[in-house]
Amino acid sequence: MTGKLPDVTDGTFQSEVLESEQPVLVDFWAPWCGPCRVVHPILEEMSAERDEFRIVSINTDENQETAVRYDVLSIPTLILFKDGVEAKRVIGAMPKRRLESELEPALA
Repeated sequence: MTGKLPDVTDGTFQSEVLESEQPVLVDFWAPWCGPCRVVHPILEEMSAERDEFRIVSINTDENQETAVRYDVLSIPTLILFKDGVEAKRVIGAMPKRRLESELEPALA
């Protein structure tokens, strides 16, 4: 289910996300999560359309340290990081338009 979104890990999270020059939307997911499979194609589509931020995914089963650090208690959880800090958190699957409207203020 990793599709076209780059994967980050506990080991690469710092350099790929926190030290990124541009905002990064992180998709916290797991292989057994149904709603994650619903939201994934939406994120791939957004990733192809938008260049003002990157979208990456992290498998919470394999990278529990990062999930714990950011208190990810339910998935999918999407966290937008800007300048190394959390700017916006969206929990659960939702239609693309709603997701974009949730993110817009944080990206402005």
